[in-house]
Parts: sequence; structure tokens; C-alpha cells
Amino acid sequence: MSEFRKTLATLSSAEDFLKFLEIDYEAAVVHVNRLHILKRFHDYLRRTPDVDTLDDDALKATYRMLLEKAYQDFVHSDAVTEKVFKVFLQAQGTAHVGLDQVRLSLRKDG
Repeated sequence: MSEFRKTLATLSSAEDFLKFLEIDYEAAVVHVNRLHILKRFHDYLRRTPDVDTLDDDALKATYRMLLEKAYQDFVHSDAVTEKVFKVFLQAQGTAHVGLDQVRLSLRKDG
């Protein structure tokens, strides 16, 4: 495992990731939205094809871009508006069932 990937594995807070990836941030924004930022970052990573195949330089650039995007989502909006977590969708009366969940359900039933 590369040094970059080893270091990533040690990071645990939004602030850790932001500092490591050299992203300027406002502490007040992160303080209120840290879990939302990390969840959005995770969601962006999941939607990015072939991340695991990138070399360290490309991986760092990709992580930096996606974390910056996730952070900016909450600079310009808020957790209730962004609805990152399921609880916000349920509170609004909206439920989302992803295709992966439907496929998994079909496999279990059939």
C-alpha cells in the first residue's frame, strides 16, 4: 500500500481530510456539517468510476476535487436542504430506494 493510501486510512475527521488534502475551510461550516460533508464526499467517491485504479497523484487530485465539492455544497446550503442522510428524506415524506436495493431484494426473493 502506498504512503498516500496509508495516510488516508488514518484520517477520521472532516478536518483531518481537509487539512491533509490542503483545502481551505471555515471551521464554523465544518463544525456544523462535518458528518454531512464526509457523507457527501463518500457518495461522490462511490459515483466516481475506477477510483481504485488511480495512481497516487490522480487519486489525490480526485479526492481533493470531490472533498472540495462536498464542502462547498454546505458552504452554499445547509444539511436540511441537501438531505444527505435518510432521516431528512423521511422527515420530508420522501423515500428513495436505489436500484441496488431493488436488485438485492429481487435476489433474496427469487
